[in-house]
Amino acid sequence: MPVRHGLLALLSTGPRHGYQLRIEFEASTGATWPLNIGQVYTTLSRLERDGLVKPGESDEQGRVVYMITEAGREETARWFSTPVVHSDRPRDELVIKLAMAVAARNVDVAEVIHRQRTATMRALQQLTMAKRAATAGAAQRLVLDSMIFQAEAEQRWLDHCEAVLEEER
Repeated sequence: MPVRHGLLALLSTGPRHGYQLRIEFEASTGATWPLNIGQVYTTLSRLERDGLVKPGESDEQGRVVYMITEAGREETARWFSTPVVHSDRPRDELVIKLAMAVAARNVDVAEVIHRQRTATMRALQQLTMAKRAATAGAAQRLVLDSMIFQAEAEQRWLDHCEAVLEEER
């Protein structure tokens, strides 16, 4: 639940209204995971329901400012102290696609790999340019570095897939 915990982490440094949370979340992640303002307020409602945040006074523009509760601080500390395990991550669509392409037997798997490699290279180039142009701090750089490393790992995995399929021929 990265949005839920991300908002709690931001609130742990001080009260904010939804728009501020959206802007700071996007800035912290290098705008790689844009948030819909509706998603922010829906998440805040759930956090309030769960006793992790509470609404405070409205600001001069009538926006409700939210504050983290003690239970919210405990939840944030638990999140930061708990490693992310692979089974907690969503299924990898590319892995599923290639496995199904091989199983289907009537799909040109080499073409599927080629198209993915091209798309991944394009994404890698865009991420590298974004990293060069980035002016934000360490948080944005870490996010971009992670995405670059993931794209590089995907390229290596695609190479491996080609080698395995070549062995099977």
